[in-house]
Amino acid sequence: MRPDHSIAQRLAGHVPARATTLRTTTMLQSLHARCLAAARWVGRQMERRRSRLALLEMTDEQLKDIGLSRGDAYCEFSRRLWD
Repeated sequence: MRPDHSIAQRLAGHVPARATTLRTTTMLQSLHARCLAAARWVGRQMERRRSRLALLEMTDEQLKDIGLSRGDAYCEFSRRLWD
């Protein structure tokens, strides 16, 4: 709100249309940013899941090459989504 709007005007609902439009625009921008952040988070989680599944599909020799055992691969696969 701009400083020239009195509290009485705001309480009575007499806020100029421009202030309402700006508030709506700001809220939509915030919602858009949050949706993008959520989509990026989901994408990262999906990539993490694919990587963990790929570990399980590796042979014991391949796992040994990267310094992991079958148990290590299974433990990594079993981790929670957000870990």
